[in-house]
Amino acid sequence: DLDIAALNIQDEEAPMVDEPPPKIRLAREKVLEEARQALEGKDDKKSVSLVVIGHVDAGKSTLMGRLLYELGRVDERTRLANERASSKIGKSSFSWAWELDGTTEERERGITMDVALQSFSTPHRQITILDAPGHREFIPNMISGASQADCALLVVDAAVGEFEAGFERGGQTREHLLLVRSLGVSQVVVAVNKLDQASLIISTHFCDVQWSKDRYDDICDQLKPFLLNTGFAPSKTKFVPVGAMAGVNLVDREGEASGPLRAWYNGPTLCELLDELEPPTRDITAPLRFPIANVFKTQATGIAVSGRVCGGLVQVGERLRVVPGDETAIVKSIDSEDERLEWAAAGMNVTLHLTSIDPRHVNIGSVLCPPTDVVPLANAFIARIIVFDIQIPITAGTSVELFHHSRDVPASISKLLATLDRASGAIIRKNPRVLTKSASADVQITLRSTTIHGPAARAQPIPLEPFSVNKEMGRILIRRGGETIGAG
Repeated sequence: DLDIAALNIQDEEAPMVDEPPPKIRLAREKVLEEARQALEGKDDKKSVSLVVIGHVDAGKSTLMGRLLYELGRVDERTRLANERASSKIGKSSFSWAWELDGTTEERERGITMDVALQSFSTPHRQITILDAPGHREFIPNMISGASQADCALLVVDAAVGEFEAGFERGGQTREHLLLVRSLGVSQVVVAVNKLDQASLIISTHFCDVQWSKDRYDDICDQLKPFLLNTGFAPSKTKFVPVGAMAGVNLVDREGEASGPLRAWYNGPTLCELLDELEPPTRDITAPLRFPIANVFKTQATGIAVSGRVCGGLVQVGERLRVVPGDETAIVKSIDSEDERLEWAAAGMNVTLHLTSIDPRHVNIGSVLCPPTDVVPLANAFIARIIVFDIQIPITAGTSVELFHHSRDVPASISKLLATLDRASGAIIRKNPRVLTKSASADVQITLRSTTIHGPAARAQPIPLEPFSVNKEMGRILIRRGGETIGAG
């Protein structure tokens, strides 16, 4: 007989039984004390989030996939399955990257399109990695990932011509560094990858420069001045040579493949440098601010949102306001990776499962906050910006795309209020006519409506907070024509 039960054909839908929302189990003072101890690393390792950036095809996902394997976070069965499946579609060199590039389209195209989240432990750190896309087509996703990070791992391709393509004007090596620094990241580890594959054609003959110290030094010498000018202090900038495919200098330098590197390099491995990253100061006593980076439905709880806690803390059973809007939701549960938590504090990347709210009121870019301390909304505001290396000057009325966490909205620079001295902040000129590259200025930014309802159409306000109140909620990026032109 045919079993048609699997077709899920029913005369009527079974009624949904609403579970009562969970209650807050711990007093706020108790949660604050637990959070302080966790942040100070007394009970466990200090937590830090790391965004992986760099030009397309630099080997970011491959490096992370191999590192996770070397640290025991990927088992042999999964590795073999990825190897077989990638070989089957003619992309065997992407097998390590498949640990992070999980969607069918990412695997078929061989590029990272969205931010992948993973985590691993070093002797003194619990590290959350955000593997960001390198293709300029997916810069909005990269910005979303970078806004959730404390530190950055820049991966550069040492192959002759490839490093230069990423570092020249318009390359993503340069733009990614500008973006992460503008979003508050102050520590960067530079992994010079593919040194074991580097080669050079000189005139008519082929010259092998595998594991060349000269090539490594040349790349470091080119990057150091740019990193300094971008705002990265030399003491917070580290360089390391790696071979991602072969796993050279990720966790150790054992084995035959590491022999040529051992001849001239005896510095730390990539893992040792990541183990030294310092988490920034967290403000856990501030009002909760949770910008939503992703929204998804789950069978167990209905709706879940992921992102990073940008201030304060949140616990299971707490009622939160969703801004923009007047709706509230109750936190049913909190996940970090596969671990169930009672609370999450500033700096943690978590998933909140929500109840008592219609899913249509929860959107990417919205901010969760306490009903008693709502994040302000604005459709016009004054920003202090730094103008990047632009070809076309900025004038009053310039149309731009405004990025704030995972939200990007059309806007215009409606007024140029003053140009400033970059060192002292003193006003150089009021009401300037234009802003050129490297200028620092106070400007008024006004959001533009995305709907067409005549000239009186009003743009929807977005949740923003002054930089002096909450740094993460006060940072913005400005793009125009596919290029990042400023930040503030």
